[in-house]
Amino acid sequence: MTRTVGEVMTGEVVEAHRDTSFKDVARLLDQHRISGLPVVDHDDKVLGVISETDLMRRHTDRSSRGRVRWFRNSALRRSAPHMTAVAPAMTAGEMMSTPAVTVHPEQRVADAARVMERHHVDRLPVVDEEDRLIGIATRRDLLRIFLRTDEEIRREVTDDVLVRAMCLAPHAVTVSVRDGMVTLEGQLERRSDIFLTAQLTWRVDGVVGVVNSLTSPVDETPAPE
Repeated sequence: MTRTVGEVMTGEVVEAHRDTSFKDVARLLDQHRISGLPVVDHDDKVLGVISETDLMRRHTDRSSRGRVRWFRNSALRRSAPHMTAVAPAMTAGEMMSTPAVTVHPEQRVADAARVMERHHVDRLPVVDEEDRLIGIATRRDLLRIFLRTDEEIRREVTDDVLVRAMCLAPHAVTVSVRDGMVTLEGQLERRSDIFLTAQLTWRVDGVVGVVNSLTSPVDETPAPE
């Protein structure tokens, strides 16, 4: 019913290693038309993540420090006009953001999306039980679940939530969906089932909201003693 990260992630991951140079990282991003990639060690364990922003920031910082040093030593350089200072090339290990925020393939897509928002990242390396890289999930990957049609959502709510989970007849509840907003109408025997049905409906991929119009003739609130 609920899709997992493993179902939407990209399995073929473009990656870098700690000693990958600045130019090689930039080349990988350009060749594969991606905005970031994970950095792994020799055992495929994720060390960090590099984004285009990381590259630009580190390059700008390095250039600024180089200009300051050049001006401070300008008097010396006048006596050696052909001398050129060459800064050591930056590597992925220097540029990456750490620690890497990762997820596991069995986690729900909705949970992965919350992790992205909380940490303000655009991609999440997916790791196995030994923390080895097995895939990557981007915002685009996670957003695919919201491209489901209203009919697909309605059918899943009816089949998986009402019939399988709640053991109700298919037409016991009227389910209508418009632009991902689900409306539930009907009468259930127990009031406690109303909350559970709405909660399970929220967990269906592609649902952006639930209008709960379910009612119950039975009040299960304990009588005061």
